[in-house]
Amino acid sequence: MTTHTKPLSGRIALVAGATRGAGRGIAVELGAAGATVYVTGRTTREKVSEVGRTTETIEETAELVTAAGGEGIAVPTDHLEIDQVEALVARIDRERGRLDILVNDVWGGEHLLKFGQKIWETDLTDGLRMMELGVRTHAITSRLALPLLIRNPGGLVVEVTDGTSEYNTRFRENFFYDLTKNAPIRMAFALAHDLKDVGGTAVCLTPGWLRSEQMLAAFGVTEENWRDAIEKVPGFEVAESPFYVGRAVAALAADPDRARWNGRSLDSGRLAKEYGFTDADGSQPDAWGFMLAKEKDENLSVEGYR
Repeated sequence: MTTHTKPLSGRIALVAGATRGAGRGIAVELGAAGATVYVTGRTTREKVSEVGRTTETIEETAELVTAAGGEGIAVPTDHLEIDQVEALVARIDRERGRLDILVNDVWGGEHLLKFGQKIWETDLTDGLRMMELGVRTHAITSRLALPLLIRNPGGLVVEVTDGTSEYNTRFRENFFYDLTKNAPIRMAFALAHDLKDVGGTAVCLTPGWLRSEQMLAAFGVTEENWRDAIEKVPGFEVAESPFYVGRAVAALAADPDRARWNGRSLDSGRLAKEYGFTDADGSQPDAWGFMLAKEKDENLSVEGYR
C-alpha cells in the first residue's frame, strides 16, 4: 500500500484493550490504514492476565500492526490503575504530542459471565468485577486521555461494546453483564455531548457475532475451519472476523464527515454497507440485522445477511 492510499498516515491511535478479539482487529486495521497505534493490555510475553490465555499478547498485536503497514507500540497497562493510564497518556504526549483516535475496548470479563443467573444467584464479586473491567476502565481512560485528544480538532472516540442500542432493549444474559454492555452506549452519548463543542466525535460500536480467538477455541475450531462449527451452532454462518469491526473503525476515522455519527450506536454490518468495506473473506455479514429479523421468523435463512 503506497502512502497516498493510507488515509490515516500521521494519525496517532490508542487502542485500549488490544490483546485479542475486536481490539486486536481494530489495531491491525488502523495500522493497515497507516496509523501509529499504541496497543495496551495486561497479557504480555512475561505476564498473563486473569483471562488466563497465553496464546495472545500485546507485543504480538503491535507486531501485527507494523506488519500491516502502520507502527505498533505495545504498552503494558492495567486500565483500572490510574497511575498506569496517566503514564501511558504522558508517554504518547511525550513521543507524539497528539492523540487522534481513542478506542475503548477494555473488557476481559467473559470468564465471569454465567448465563441465565438471577442477580441473587450471581457471585457479587464476579458481577462487580465485570463492571470494573467494562465500565470503570473506560471511564478512567476517557478522563485521562481526552485532554490530549482534544488538543487538536477532529478527534474520534470509539466505545466498543456487545450489542446495538436497538438490540439491547432486550435483556442481556444477566444483571451485571446487561449493565456493563449497555454502559458504553450511554458513555458514547455523554462523550458526544462533551466533544461536540471542541470538534470531536464519539460513537459506540459493536461487532456482530465475533470470531474472536476465545470464541473459536470454545467451539473447537480455528479461523481456517470455523465453518465446521455451523452445524452445532445455529446462526454461526453470520459470524465475522475481528478485522471486520477493525475496518469499521478505520473507515470512521478516515471519514471527514464522521461527526454525523456523533453519539450514535453503530455496528460493523451497518458501517460496511455505508462505507463499502468487507470482511477478510469478501463478505458483508450483518449479524445484528439477522438476529432482529430472526425474532420475527425463526426459520429465516442467513442468505442476504452475509
